[in-house]
Amino acid sequence: MFLDLLRIYSLKSSHKVEITGEMDLPEKLNIDLNSPKILSADEFEKIRTAIADKKIVFTNGCFDILHAGHVDLLARAKEQGDILVLGLNSDKSVRSIKGEKRPVVSQQQRAFVLAGLASIDFVIFFDEDTPYELIKKVQPDVLVKGGDWTVDNIVGRDVVEGRGGVVLSLALLPGYSTTSVIRFIRDNEIE
Repeated sequence: MFLDLLRIYSLKSSHKVEITGEMDLPEKLNIDLNSPKILSADEFEKIRTAIADKKIVFTNGCFDILHAGHVDLLARAKEQGDILVLGLNSDKSVRSIKGEKRPVVSQQQRAFVLAGLASIDFVIFFDEDTPYELIKKVQPDVLVKGGDWTVDNIVGRDVVEGRGGVVLSLALLPGYSTTSVIRFIRDNEIE
């Protein structure tokens, strides 16, 4: 049934690729960076009732430069339920949170890479600084963030706990962060 749902939604309209500067190679080569796993919030709402019997897990983040810490956290988040929905900060949202030099990788490229992970079932963009409105639409049973967030400070906690769900802060894999990857590249003048 789940694969049938994916097939149905793989017929949806294509997302426009927004890539600038040196990172525009996929667009120049006309490479399709779409996946049936990449949905809008409205598209997800349409299938939410069809998967109502599944335990939905939600997590979110920028995932600007994917690293082992991300992959580990996402795999453990998926273990908390049947379907993992990832709320992905749009380029606009990342710039608002991290500054004008970020993201390093465009939202469509980040979504495409994340959709390629077995642990992730759906990727949904959001433009706001927090995923609060998206969490209200997704209505997850489990809300997961990395251990750098205390449960009390996890955005959307009230929504999930209000419907009987669980909010978890999972330990991070030590030594991995996007900031440390960027710092290493900059400090070692890697091109």
